[in-house]
Amino acid sequence: MSTWCPSAPSVVFDLDGTLVDSEPNYYEAGRRVLTRYGAPGFTWQHHTRFIGISTRETLTALRVEYGIEAPVDELLAAQDAVYLELARSSTEVFPEMRKFIERLHQEGITMAVASGSSRAAIEAVLAGTGLGAYLTAYVSADEVAHGKPEPDVFLEAARRLGAAPGDCVVLEDAAPGAAAAHAAGMRCIAVPYVASTATDPAFMTAELLFRGGQSEFTAQAAYDWLVGARPS
Repeated sequence: MSTWCPSAPSVVFDLDGTLVDSEPNYYEAGRRVLTRYGAPGFTWQHHTRFIGISTRETLTALRVEYGIEAPVDELLAAQDAVYLELARSSTEVFPEMRKFIERLHQEGITMAVASGSSRAAIEAVLAGTGLGAYLTAYVSADEVAHGKPEPDVFLEAARRLGAAPGDCVVLEDAAPGAAAAHAAGMRCIAVPYVASTATDPAFMTAELLFRGGQSEFTAQAAYDWLVGARPS
């Protein structure tokens, strides 16, 4: 018998670094593209500065930083092409996140993805991992005016779910995403991808924080909190 009441919250997931460990693929795609455009030496440490930021905004910043003359749209198309190849074949779902999604699906909870990735990238990951069977609603940062830390992508996800922002719970791995959830008036479960960022002030706005990241997160703990935090 379901433990959920009719007013149970909707759940909005960030994708990269939250549901799936796609950051290695984004790093590799970015490294290859930057090298192609005459900017070698892009390291994982450089990449971590942009976790939680949309691909377009990341490339806009890197284009200036490395003095690349090619337009952002050209860089974006090049990176998306490389990333899509990697996304379809080698994207890992965090095991406890898969359990959590399957549990929510069994309970009939409405869910969506709100990501800084392109729509094509979201679709590739959902198809390649099988998560598309559960997450049929998704929003790309390319479909809204502003990416995270602005709230636009989460507000659009709520609209597509037919849910009020205050009835939504966001799962996020990055500080800009946690800030966006707070700005949207949504509760947040934060699971920092980089554990050392757990002290970021944006994560302090989260209602539930797994400071150890994915190594600490469990589907059961998140579910128990969500049941207790559901609207009355």
